[in-house]
Amino acid sequence: KISRFKKSHKTLVFFASNFDYREPYQVLIDATFCQAALQQKIGIDEQIKKYFQCGVKLLTTQCVILESESLGAPLTGATSIVKRFHVHKCGHEGKPVPASECIKSMTKDNRYVVASQDRLLQESLRKIPGRCLLYLHKATPVLEAPSKASKKWVQRRAKNLMLGKQVEKIDYMKEKQGLKPAETAVKPKKHKGPKNPNPLSCKKSKKDKAKQQLKGVEQTAITKAKRKRVKIPAHVKAALGKD
Repeated sequence: KISRFKKSHKTLVFFASNFDYREPYQVLIDATFCQAALQQKIGIDEQIKKYFQCGVKLLTTQCVILESESLGAPLTGATSIVKRFHVHKCGHEGKPVPASECIKSMTKDNRYVVASQDRLLQESLRKIPGRCLLYLHKATPVLEAPSKASKKWVQRRAKNLMLGKQVEKIDYMKEKQGLKPAETAVKPKKHKGPKNPNPLSCKKSKKDKAKQQLKGVEQTAITKAKRKRVKIPAHVKAALGKD
């Protein structure tokens, strides 16, 4: 009994420290677990509380009860047992799903110890990190040790934390020794506005052409006016010469 308690306590500490499981531990029970307990003639409430030796809350869902009822006479005793537990809202009210699917969805965002004898459900939950399983070995409750997926997840997280701490230490030592280069100020990028168009590529407007033509006419008229010479008649020249 002492060794069993040590093992279960070690498992609970693992899930509490790495996956935020908290006391009172919520145990989600299905009809297969109740059927096994009925066959072994044990009281689930009493045996689980003795095994955990801490605060425990026993739960089930409406989908589990409805599936057990649908299976009829073979599970009549298991149905009566599972109905004694507190019914937790699963989100499938009005549209029930198989008990295994309901339990999988319940364990996505919450921390439940899943009590089940369903081998397929157990195998699927072992592949997901952070899933805690409880089953009956004959008349004895057994809290399963952390799965490979849970252990790998914890090891990976520990490595990431160690690498992060080492990088911080190295940066601190570099900064202390003056080896870390000073951070260069990032110059703000200048927003380039629209450029002026190329005057050679732009077409001149008709008004500008007309103005230039008028200016050209005026200039030619002025130059012609300047170049005109006044012709003096010969008799006037003769008269001026006499004087």
